[in-house]
Order: sequence, then structure tokens, then C-alpha cells
Amino acid sequence: MPDLPLILAPTLQKPWLPQLPRPTTWIPAERNGAQMMADTLTAWRSLGPYADLWLFGYASLIWRPEFDVAETRLARVHGHHRSLQMWSRVNRGTPERPGLVFALVRGGSVQGLALRIPHAQVEALMPKLWAREMPNPVYDPRWLPCQTAQGMVPALAFTLSRRSPNYTGVLSAERYRDIFGHSVGRYGSTVDYARQTLHGLREHGIEDRALARLLHLTSP
Repeated sequence: MPDLPLILAPTLQKPWLPQLPRPTTWIPAERNGAQMMADTLTAWRSLGPYADLWLFGYASLIWRPEFDVAETRLARVHGHHRSLQMWSRVNRGTPERPGLVFALVRGGSVQGLALRIPHAQVEALMPKLWAREMPNPVYDPRWLPCQTAQGMVPALAFTLSRRSPNYTGVLSAERYRDIFGHSVGRYGSTVDYARQTLHGLREHGIEDRALARLLHLTSP
């Protein structure tokens, strides 16, 4: 499948994006996750009294959303990229053998899915979404303009700052091999998570060559 030619037209205008308070710390233990969720809900309400919630899925939200969506669109976001550079010491690893999960990191662009949650379901869904994505408030939630074939939509995305202590920085091929070979957490291994993400992307016609190259490191 070609790379979404219909959604890259430069004539599409950016939607107005809700704003969230600027982070004052990137240390999870110093963050108030409940307040971050409340701020996110307030920002969503600023879109209007009947606005749906769009989410940008770039990893497990694509293949394991755990909630019903009213609409799914192929989408591209400019200014961020999908990166397997966030430490996971519970879900995909342990404190002794940290694993990795995906994050949106600044730079480049990324293809994923825009997922629409109907207005009437947002208030009830948000605590469940927060428990899934922000049990430890590592991510920086923010609204990003998502280009789709049907037009631009403002979507909530979970991004990661390079200032975060959970950002790995550049990892060597040897370190990735070691993590893929040994890191397992309560939801399974890092390598299975990465494979499931690659498979989920391909099911929607999205090819992530960087991820495919990383997984090639697991070949004998």
C-alpha cells in the first residue's frame, strides 16, 4: 500500500489545538497524575460542548486499544516520530532488566491511527485511559494536528520529552539485542511488544522501516 498520498497535501489547514500547562518537572514521582488528567479534560472541553475526543495511536493503541472507537482513520503527524526509547521497568521489563516501550519523541514524522471517541463516552473513558497510559506519569500528553484523508483533526497524543529520566537516549545495536533477548515484564517481553506493534502497523498498511531494522537484530 502506498504511503497515504491523500493526507499529505500542504493546503490542509491546522486545526486549533487545546493547550495544556507546560511541565515544571519530568521526574514522574514529582508529577501529579490526577491533576494532569484533570487538565487534559479541561483542555478537551475547550474544543466545544459537543466535541468528540480524537486519540493518536502509534503503538499498542493500534493493536490493543481496550475500548470501542466510533471511527478509525489512517493519520500522519509531523514533528514527532515513533521511537522505542522509553524505559519500562514493570510492563515490559523489571528494575534489574529494564525493557522498552514506544513513545512519541520530537523530530521527523510518524504514521499511525486517529481514533475517535464519542463525546458522551469521554468522561467515563478518561480514567481508564489514564490508568493504562499514565499509571506512572511519564508521558507528556498534548494535542497534535493529525493529517487524515478526510481532513486535519486535533488528537490527544502521549509524547515523551528527552528531558525525562525514562528517555533512554541513543542505544547501541548490542543493547537492543540484549533487551530483546532478556527483558520481560508483567505484560510480556519487549521483543514481543515490538513485533506486535510492527504487525499491527502492517495490518493498516503502515510500514515502519526503522522498527523492522531493529527487529532484524533478533535474527540469528
